[in-house]
Amino acid sequence: MILAVASGKGGTGKTTVSASLASVWPTPVIAVDLDVEEPNLHLFLRPEIQGSEKAYMEVPLADEDKCTACGACSDICQFKAISLLGDVLITFPEMCHGCGACLEVCPAGALTPDRRELGEVSWGQAGKMGFFMGRLRVGEAMSPPLMRFVRAKAAKLATASAADMIVDCPPGVSCPAVNAVMDADVILLVTEPTPFGLYDFRLAHEAFAPMNKPMAAVINRAGLGDDEVQRYCRRHDLPILAEIPYDREVAQAYSQGQIVAQATPALKVAFEDLAAQVRCVGPNSPCEAAHA
Repeated sequence: MILAVASGKGGTGKTTVSASLASVWPTPVIAVDLDVEEPNLHLFLRPEIQGSEKAYMEVPLADEDKCTACGACSDICQFKAISLLGDVLITFPEMCHGCGACLEVCPAGALTPDRRELGEVSWGQAGKMGFFMGRLRVGEAMSPPLMRFVRAKAAKLATASAADMIVDCPPGVSCPAVNAVMDADVILLVTEPTPFGLYDFRLAHEAFAPMNKPMAAVINRAGLGDDEVQRYCRRHDLPILAEIPYDREVAQAYSQGQIVAQATPALKVAFEDLAAQVRCVGPNSPCEAAHA
């Protein structure tokens, strides 16, 4: 099972929920931080990092001596990462999306594969759980290619060890957030009961709904605002699996870098219940197998 923990905006408690769920997950699990621009899941799980490697994307390298200035490469590039200025061929590696089309259409063989660094993927162990994270290179604009690299590494280990994956997704509804939930079996949306929280929660629900994946909600800081989030969920048949109270103990644990589920016995029970419920969301769940 791949569980994507997502949110419409930052600061709702998405990482808090991810870390807490991973800490009480009843079966082997791998925690994956795909928020590669601002990874912070490791601050709570505190894994022992066992390895890391750089991730790269293929980009074209131009040989001006071979270029015939036919313009085929610049015509096919939708992102203007390669341009022909008169007879001069210019490449802009930072704008390249790595599709490789320019390499295929060049009739003179003037383009050869090169690479640019995307960032770094690290892995290790946090107690009994596996851990993966990515960190985008400073100045790199595109995070999805690095996210795919991290996810592929984690999925390989998950398959080999028959483990579930809990993915801490980047916030929002842009390309990185959509990319993070694409392979998920279940999407868990974390929100807060405020006007801003509801607005971005609705955007996330509407953005992910066309994927036809099972979705459920967790309301963090419950009791802080109003009940408009609950009303929205009822209107859209979106199950609310947990409401984390707006509580000093929760805030204190978070501020000290603790896993919230381990802060008090009551919170541990609450997250164990959340883990049990989320595993029963959607088709082909362990619950269906248990009742078969």
